[in-house]
Order: sequence, then C-alpha cells, then structure tokens
Amino acid sequence: MRDVVAAALALGLLVIAASLATTLQTFRKQRRRAREGERTLGRTIVAEIPADDDLTLFTEDAGQFHYGAQSIDKHRIVAARILINGAVIATCVSRRATPGAVKTTDTIDDRPEGIARDRWDVAIDTLDGTVVVECGAIRERVSQELARAVFDAVKDEVKRQGGEG
Repeated sequence: MRDVVAAALALGLLVIAASLATTLQTFRKQRRRAREGERTLGRTIVAEIPADDDLTLFTEDAGQFHYGAQSIDKHRIVAARILINGAVIATCVSRRATPGAVKTTDTIDDRPEGIARDRWDVAIDTLDGTVVVECGAIRERVSQELARAVFDAVKDEVKRQGGEG
C-alpha cells in the first residue's frame, strides 16, 4: 500500500512539473513574440520592466519612446528624473524647457513599502505632462539597472536635442 501511495505522489509531482514547464514555455514564446513585434515596428528595446502579471517593454524608435501602450514624443521631452522611493537622485533638463515646465517637487506619489525595498522609477516630463516609468522594487539591483537604462536612453535623447545633463 505504501508503494502505491508513493507512486501516485510521484506521478502527481511529475504532472505538476510538466504543467509548470509548459506554462513557462508559453510565457517565453509570448515574450519572444512581443519583442519581435516591437523590432518589426522598427523599435529598439531599452528595458523589459516586470509588471504585476507580465513584462512591460520600454522601447524607442526614431521619434518616440514607448512604455507599454503609451507613446512619448521625443521632441516634447523637457526633463527626466530618476527617483528612488519618490526622491529625485538625478535630473536631466532640456535647454528648451521653460522654468515652469519642469516640476520642482522632490517626490512623486510616495508609497510606503518599508525600508527593505527601494522603489526605482523614472519620471519623464513632457510639454503635455509627466509619465512615470515604474521600474519596480526588486532586490539585487535589478530595478536600479532598469531605471538607469530608461533614464540613460532619455538623457541621451535630451542631450542629442541640445539639452544638458
């Protein structure tokens, strides 16, 4: 009887493992199709940012940055800020920005998540408003690297258009 229970348990674990492997393959294929779709549109992938249930791509093409379904016109960017827990740690401002166009606040919608996890975001100020790219609060510097990649891409564009770093 003990051998039958052990065999049934082993079979159940194998079925669960196969199910997880199949699901993982399905998600990998979906992500690969999304990346290929962006490349066929002529976009370069800057960062793959973890969201609640999937990855959100931050991409760029000749005229725009794209954050998920949202587009940000490059010629309308006036500033970019990199934020840690809502506090500004680096800023890049375009020379064409008017003094009132760039927000002067030091924080953006700070959400208390405890001191164990630092939340990294990039705020991109445009003539139309501010877009906050939420890079997350993943440990081991993952979110930090994602935020730096996004910020550096926007900063390079601001500099290319005659901005200052």
